[in-house]
Amino acid sequence: MSNSRVTIYRERLWPAPWLFISTALVIPASLLVFLPINQTVGVIVAVILYAGCVTMLLAGSPAITVTDTEFVAGKARLPIAIVGVVSGFSGTDARAERGPRLDARAWLLIRGWVDPVVKVEVVDADDPTPYWIVSTRRPAAVIDAVARAKAAAKASA
Repeated sequence: MSNSRVTIYRERLWPAPWLFISTALVIPASLLVFLPINQTVGVIVAVILYAGCVTMLLAGSPAITVTDTEFVAGKARLPIAIVGVVSGFSGTDARAERGPRLDARAWLLIRGWVDPVVKVEVVDADDPTPYWIVSTRRPAAVIDAVARAKAAAKASA
């Protein structure tokens, strides 16, 4: 069995454009504080604060990756061998999966600016986590990628 991993699907959960616009509110806020002290310092601080906010938004964007051996969501890894049924939800169903239907033991990677989610069943008797809920913009592509990874795992076994 080879240790090389073949990436079947990859998606980065980039922030929505409205987040960059709303974080721009740090500019007038910092100007309001620093302009009375010094105009140059006020402008420099405003630019640095906004650049810091943008950097944090971009650096904090997790990736979802499906390889031939594992399902990766952010820093968490789940071997394909213990992935059960993968279901996609959007709209009202996605909100229900993140809310009223959510099992408190579930592992979550949710981003508020991404509405659809996938529910990844964990079929490991030793794992207390029944499933993962992961935000994704393309649930059907994630489901297809997991199916392809499972098929590849069966073919190589």
